[in-house]
Amino acid sequence: MCLDLSASKHSFMSGLYIHIPFCKQACNYCNFHFSTSLQHVDAILEAICKELHQKAALLNKQTIHTIYFGGGSPSILNTNQLKKIVSCIQSLTDTSQVIEMTLEANPDDMHPEKLSDWLQLGFNRLSIGIQSFRDTDLLLMNRAHNQEQAIKGIQLAQEIGFNNISIDLIYGIPGLSHTEWLNNIAIAIALKVPHVSSYCLTVEPKTVLAYQINNKLLPELDDEQANEQFILLIDQLAANGIEQYEISNFAKKGYESKHNSAYWSGVHYIGIGPGAHSYNGTHRTWNLSNNQLYKQAIDKHSVYEETEELSPFDRYNEYLMTGLRTREGIDKHRLSKLIADLPIQTYKSGFSKWINEGKIIETNTHYFLSKDARFFADGIAAALFEKPSSI
Repeated sequence: MCLDLSASKHSFMSGLYIHIPFCKQACNYCNFHFSTSLQHVDAILEAICKELHQKAALLNKQTIHTIYFGGGSPSILNTNQLKKIVSCIQSLTDTSQVIEMTLEANPDDMHPEKLSDWLQLGFNRLSIGIQSFRDTDLLLMNRAHNQEQAIKGIQLAQEIGFNNISIDLIYGIPGLSHTEWLNNIAIAIALKVPHVSSYCLTVEPKTVLAYQINNKLLPELDDEQANEQFILLIDQLAANGIEQYEISNFAKKGYESKHNSAYWSGVHYIGIGPGAHSYNGTHRTWNLSNNQLYKQAIDKHSVYEETEELSPFDRYNEYLMTGLRTREGIDKHRLSKLIADLPIQTYKSGFSKWINEGKIIETNTHYFLSKDARFFADGIAAALFEKPSSI
């Protein structure tokens, strides 16, 4: 990667995340915090600026290397609205060390003027919510764009000057054949996209997708189909120089997401906006996931966030979860430091089970997942978790 963001070498906060909680319409599978009513956009952006001011002292104690505007759909904002937040950040902290500034964007928001404005504002990376190049899938997911807009959006971004582009693709969609999935991948490769984030469609509670499946309007999701499509994705992208560096993320050399890599490496970050999360190595904090309650709390200088202190067991388990998801895997030396003060005597036997089954590969310095086990990464990590009551 271009920048080593490993927690062992950096004690500073590296990432700043801005959550823009607005979308044009609700996707059927999504349970993230957002609103489709744009009536209060300016009021929430003002509250986000106030939160930035309230955390100015924290920002100035750190060196910011990456900024990420996520959501929601940040691309739904107009240029003046985005400029307001960017200017606020720049007025409060030194951004001269920022090497990656990402904007999540939807194809239907990507017009030449907007794209040029984003570049002028300092965004040098786009994460585009394509999800599929098939109109059938896009309709099923209730996306706001179609295939033509998806392809045109990528091409426009490239023409305007964005060369660091990531796209999202979803596999395991009901009715998506392997041939059709391979065609999705082929289009991404043909468009010369240097980064792909790809996720298995999952059924989240209280979503339209959950309702459709529970009421048999759609078939149950097929894990075997999804796993096969996941393996096809790994192989096809690798054959074209787009390597898997995290379970859901693939990149050409040098185009790995520096912001997200910091998350997986345990680097500190701060989240701003409704529902945003922060992490400082020992505590995890999250803001209210309600736009109006968040705004009211910010305005009154009252509490708008909850904090959880991570126990040594929490930090051990989180490293298992994130480490197994990455290309580098779990560093044995770092693992031994995490368990130094814990009453864990038998953790190696847990790894041995998966090693013997060919799911985990062991070297002198690391543990990492075999290709066939990557689809099951979270389950394998969970099986290795330690709890105080289990010792």
